[in-house]
Amino acid sequence: MKVLVALGGNAILRRGEKGTAEEQMANVRATARHLVKIAAGGSRMAVTHGNGPQVGDILLKEEMTKDAFPPMPLDVCGAESQGMLGYMLHQGMESELRAAGLPTHVVSLVSQTVVDARDPAFSNPTKPVGPFYTEAEARGLRSERGWTLVNDAGRGFRRVVPSPEPLEIVESGVVRTLFEEGVVVISSGGGGVPVVREPDGTLRGVEAVLDKDRTAALLALTLKADVLLILTDVDAVYLDYGKPLARPIRTLNASEAEARLSDGQFPAGSMGPKIQSAVRFVRGGGKRAVIASLQLAERALDGEAGTTVVA
Repeated sequence: MKVLVALGGNAILRRGEKGTAEEQMANVRATARHLVKIAAGGSRMAVTHGNGPQVGDILLKEEMTKDAFPPMPLDVCGAESQGMLGYMLHQGMESELRAAGLPTHVVSLVSQTVVDARDPAFSNPTKPVGPFYTEAEARGLRSERGWTLVNDAGRGFRRVVPSPEPLEIVESGVVRTLFEEGVVVISSGGGGVPVVREPDGTLRGVEAVLDKDRTAALLALTLKADVLLILTDVDAVYLDYGKPLARPIRTLNASEAEARLSDGQFPAGSMGPKIQSAVRFVRGGGKRAVIASLQLAERALDGEAGTTVVA
């Protein structure tokens, strides 16, 4: 079985932690133990991951040192986070594979994702990034840097950037070749570095944030994976989540999932993108998408836990 595992942020940095290298590496090792159990069952596996908290920290450092060092654009910060997290996951996977007596063929790639420069998202930025600012600071940033900043629920002003649709993973051919050879490939972290393709074919980074689950669906289809395994911080998809009558859903077909999305059951800021990506994958030819917690990864892959989405 060919599996693309899409890791949520809790696989690397957990709520309430400071985000030290030691904390994140320990979390990665725990994550790798679950993934190695999947590999031990004979599945060929590729991995992608979130990077939200880490990019947030990088942007905060950029802001705090802007008078001493030239600030880097968002695409460069995204690439920096991919390199850091790819290294951690690479080391964790290799260590756990060795401990399990399995081949230690692992590689991590800083990868780019092509978007359309005419995507409507560029004229309607909505994705919050970076630290909070006062109203006076926000006015200055709008003027000096041309940023779009909005009042975030009364907590202060925050920059918002576009979240365009991922169209193509630049390194997909390399990832596919390695994957077919049995290498555990870690790529497209945080959805990949967003780039646009110029008329002459060259690539140019753009300041945007990609939805990691949408890119995961694209990568899974590119690799012709059988299963897209989305691991998050809840054990399954729930109807009426957070309400007294909340109940888990074990199986959804694509049409049911879309109806529930339309009903508002899966909000855009939480489960919505995961459901959309699962539907996109199974409608595109994937056998099934599975949404579950990291702790239930093996059982969910066997259909014994989590939520399975089929065409």
